Amino acid sequence: MNQDTGKYIIIIGAAIVVIGLLVYFFYDKLNWFGRLPGDIRIERDNFRFYFPITTMILLSVLISAILWVIRKFL
Repeated sequence: MNQDTGKYIIIIGAAIVVIGLLVYFFYDKLNWFGRLPGDIRIERDNFRFYFPITTMILLSVLISAILWVIRKFL
């Protein structure tokens, strides 16, 4: 391992802490997350299927943008 690996681990850890704090303090404000238009939800008597495709696309774009900014400045 080298110094860059340690730097990446620290950045990932800090991001996880920030996300955890946001979820902990703002869980009631994030109830829309996972219920976006385009998310597929099928509920029947003994069956429940949930495929949050719009949420996954939004997360993918957000994470890609964050990683691009990190690579640009580090």
